[in-house]
Amino acid sequence: MKLKDIKTFVVGNTSIHRGGPYWVFVKVTTDTGIVGYGEIYGVAFHPKALTAMIDDLFDRHFTGADPFKIERHFRHVYSAGFSQRPDPTVMGIFSGIEMALWDIIGKALDKPVYELLGGQVHERLRSYTYLNAPPEAASNKEVYDDPDAAAERALEYLAQGFTALKFDPARPYTAFDPRQLSMETLDFADRYTARVREAVGARCDILIGTHGEMTPSGALRLARRLEPHDPLWFEEPTPPDNIAGMARVAAGTRIPVATGERLTTKYEFADLLRQDAASILQMNLGRVGGLLEAKKIASMGEAFHAQIAPHLFCGPIVGAANIQLSACSPNFLIMEGIEQWGGFHAEILTTPIRWEEGYIIPPTAPGLGVELNEAVAEAHPYDGTRLQLRMGDEPA
Repeated sequence: MKLKDIKTFVVGNTSIHRGGPYWVFVKVTTDTGIVGYGEIYGVAFHPKALTAMIDDLFDRHFTGADPFKIERHFRHVYSAGFSQRPDPTVMGIFSGIEMALWDIIGKALDKPVYELLGGQVHERLRSYTYLNAPPEAASNKEVYDDPDAAAERALEYLAQGFTALKFDPARPYTAFDPRQLSMETLDFADRYTARVREAVGARCDILIGTHGEMTPSGALRLARRLEPHDPLWFEEPTPPDNIAGMARVAAGTRIPVATGERLTTKYEFADLLRQDAASILQMNLGRVGGLLEAKKIASMGEAFHAQIAPHLFCGPIVGAANIQLSACSPNFLIMEGIEQWGGFHAEILTTPIRWEEGYIIPPTAPGLGVELNEAVAEAHPYDGTRLQLRMGDEPA
């Protein structure tokens, strides 16, 4: 069996706050007719440029190749261009293609991917969601800026079956960060988190989902405010380009530090673990370097008694890959989802991801266990100008 061609789908998301403005899916076809799907996350180029990069990378390294040779494919893509360093663009594209290769391999062997990466450990996977305003709301500001509205919304999620919720009480995050938070922001973050904790009590974990806004000392100031509310984690308290600074935060707070959505390959995660900068690893399978690379990172984490909590702010095929990784990783903690995986996340798949009372049930179908609904994908092309992810343009 040889790889034949690739097709890219850039799909406009119908709800920007539930996974971003668009998703980038790839379909890889073999000469036997087996197809695999993947998804690319967070590349900082417009999809028109990204599509050309995908075609070039595939033509250069994959056309006519054996899909089973994952290790060789990684080394070629990682090193052959004479970069040999963690590059989020190259690894993002590779992640989507590698994901599709595992989908092909699983289908060829009639096995879910988790059975090929060590076998299933978890029969169900705890999931959390971001604390969003209801879909009919004009803006998420309705809950982001109002602690009482956030508490009310948290209770609605609790009634649905969620046992963990995430929010960022220290916004905004900008291209000029990191910074010291103002006293006003510190006070708001404290009040907001306290109000949500008061509402949910011990029935729900609180996850502090910051985005690298703070300097190490600034993050420690916020952590001292939030420690009485017992969050499960403090996410990306500092930017990912200063692991030593993040390690100082981890050493200075009782809140576990989580990070990883902006890191790629085992090399960056190894540095994180060596410096004891985080105890919860949040790899995004659409950026980190693929499923096999993520499995290696999870295993490294296991040796350091770190747990994994795969990140998701994109489409459901990255989510499907997260499920495959989580199901076969002993040190799985929890995974991010987009609410109950309904709405457009369900519509874009031929069979939706199964969510029950706060847990995801891993599929038993071969490969990634999901199929892209290509008719829906083609009916929702993205024609905007903004990127999938962006920071604020002006200082806070």
